[in-house]
Amino acid sequence: MADVVIAGGGPAGRALARACARRGLSTTLIDPAPGRRWRATYGLWADELPSLPESAIACAPSRTLAFGTRPHLLDRQYLVVDNAGLRSWLDGGYQVVAGAVAGVDHGARGSSVRLEDGRVLAAGLYVDASGARPRGKRYEQTAFGVVLPAEDAQRLADSPETAVFMDWRGSEQGFLYVLPLGDGTVLVEETSLARKPGLPLELLAVRLRARLAAAGLTSAGREERVRIVLDVPAPRRGRTVPFGAAAGLVHPATGYSVATSVRLADPVAVAVAKVWDRGPAEVASAAHRALWPSSARTVHGLRRHGLRALCGMPPETVPVFFDLFFALPTGLQRAFTSGREDVPGTVEAMSALFRTAPWRVRKHLIGWRALRRSR
Repeated sequence: MADVVIAGGGPAGRALARACARRGLSTTLIDPAPGRRWRATYGLWADELPSLPESAIACAPSRTLAFGTRPHLLDRQYLVVDNAGLRSWLDGGYQVVAGAVAGVDHGARGSSVRLEDGRVLAAGLYVDASGARPRGKRYEQTAFGVVLPAEDAQRLADSPETAVFMDWRGSEQGFLYVLPLGDGTVLVEETSLARKPGLPLELLAVRLRARLAAAGLTSAGREERVRIVLDVPAPRRGRTVPFGAAAGLVHPATGYSVATSVRLADPVAVAVAKVWDRGPAEVASAAHRALWPSSARTVHGLRRHGLRALCGMPPETVPVFFDLFFALPTGLQRAFTSGREDVPGTVEAMSALFRTAPWRVRKHLIGWRALRRSR
């Protein structure tokens, strides 16, 4: 019997497995394809995960720009993750089992995890880190990208060392994301911020190819397809503990989750180890509390409110909204994008946006007016 069994071999699952093993808990990770490389491109702000080692960083762009209707130089270091380096950092100390979970049965003394091939694993605590699944109609962020040689991508960004975090110029239906990968190539991605359901990838591919053709480029490189479920609510407490995207750790208004998941792995493991002798039900409750204190639930609700407000704006208004957001002080930008338990900072960022917005934007943010009074 393992102390902890975790389903899902991505960054979230491996981060938690490593953290639990370091706390002396025997840990088993279930991964459907343990040898498969991580092909997604992960980006994060350096201040979100200061413990990230150099070996897990593929590129640190010299500067990061964003465009609404005008350019904004962002005063935060943006990083591109080296997937092999991240995986190496998160590996070790736990057992990896190839397989997929078919079902879980919880009992007074632990849980039985049934795999699709018939095997059963006994666990003191079962964690689902297998990703978010759309249930009904949820907001999704979708993107279609290609990897180009850096010299070609210069036609879309002023330097191969510049990251363009968001570029709304030339389209009100979505933005362009330009990210140097540190190996002489650049990811160029057409992104739909949020829709319910997500914009089809085929349509985004057509838009990207048209954008590239207008710059005299072809989309002949490696392709990348992205679909992120955004508005996962904070989970109810139960014997199965969700983690990563399955736990609603994706930021509802940005789609980012990797840094948050990796950062939260240690606090969750510490909480679990501290009450391990109290039995499976109390261990699961401790994990839930570590993941979702009341402050985090409040901020998550505010972020989901922000998502709905963004999706209710007419397309021509969205770039203006982001002009206002990127004109905020860096501390307020950081509070909204990265302050997961920062209720005052999140409220102040949303309130500042409302105060500075013209009526054509403000009328879509009416619900934000009461945020300062309710803080």
